[in-house]
Amino acid sequence: MTEADTLTTDHAFLSDTQTTRRYFNKFARITGHLARVAGQMEAEGNLNRHEVEILARYLMGLGFTFRALANKYFWSGRGDGAGWPALVFDRHESGFPVQAELLQMASDAAQAKKHLKGMPTAKELKSRMIQQIVGDLTIPTGLQYALSQRLYYEELQKGELFWPQNDPDVIWLGNNGHQGQDQRRSYLVHWAVYDSAQNIPTIYLMEVEDTGRIALPKDERRWPQVQAHLMAQAMGGLKLVTIASGFDRDFDDLHPKRLRRIHVGPMYSHRFTKQSGPLREVLEQAKSPPGEDWVLAWTVEELESERVELEKNGWFGSVEREIFALDPFGGRGADTGATRLDRSIILPQRPYQVLAEKNPPGFRDIRKFVVNPGGRVLSYR
Repeated sequence: MTEADTLTTDHAFLSDTQTTRRYFNKFARITGHLARVAGQMEAEGNLNRHEVEILARYLMGLGFTFRALANKYFWSGRGDGAGWPALVFDRHESGFPVQAELLQMASDAAQAKKHLKGMPTAKELKSRMIQQIVGDLTIPTGLQYALSQRLYYEELQKGELFWPQNDPDVIWLGNNGHQGQDQRRSYLVHWAVYDSAQNIPTIYLMEVEDTGRIALPKDERRWPQVQAHLMAQAMGGLKLVTIASGFDRDFDDLHPKRLRRIHVGPMYSHRFTKQSGPLREVLEQAKSPPGEDWVLAWTVEELESERVELEKNGWFGSVEREIFALDPFGGRGADTGATRLDRSIILPQRPYQVLAEKNPPGFRDIRKFVVNPGGRVLSYR
């Protein structure tokens, strides 16, 4: 099956060996650049050290996820039987694998130990492959596939991948206020999902002040409730103000001061995805070599607390409620549910040169992170 045959619907199969390997090689390059992009954002003051470290962890996990899937599908298209898998990816909305691929990966990870126990070692499989090539003068297709699955399960067993759901974790930022009753603990809570609607990785960062009696991570009552609440709200269709306001009302002694949502994607490629408008023309005219035919969107939504109001609670008590600042320009705050929305794209040098020459109106105010042939990341407006 040719590449053209596989790419005919929004969710497409990659069942050709060479096409599948080009796809994963492309993402290996992209994920390899993302940590440097985050570092550039820190240098520009858009991210702090804690945020960069958290992002680096998730982005590294994303790279491990793609490496595991690359092993799983390394021999796609070589076998005739139904057991040979083919990657399904979203060629229209995201360019990434569909969420079902990661759900299956998470299920496989739970049983990786059992699978590996019943498999020959990688060394044994390679030895058998040599014996078949030399002794039978045939291509050891079945053994090649078995080795790819062995390497896939080994990667899953290592852990630290980007999963469909990455449960909330917390970093202590320090204490605010005066020593004693007014002192508040400050935390950076972070979590991530592989968004099912958009089929892209989405990372959340929330700064929270804690006025509870027990520190949040050590609170056996509140912390599990917080984790469950945040994961239930981790949907791209929900506005940040909806997520933060709901959290503020459900936890009277936790005060969300800032919430960020980072969308890693979509990924656009002339060879693999369907896009319209300027990007289609840019990628088509760039005629980039393999591995450089891509543009990755990077979008940051941010919501900040503007002030606090006291709300009556019972007969004599009161609780703090956050009033969030929404984007004041053109009435967009009510639409976006955020204080600000920053759009960026990450792309290799050749597509950037074409984009700069064409200078389409919709891209003039978007930050461009350009990866030069040496891997250095440069930032342009």
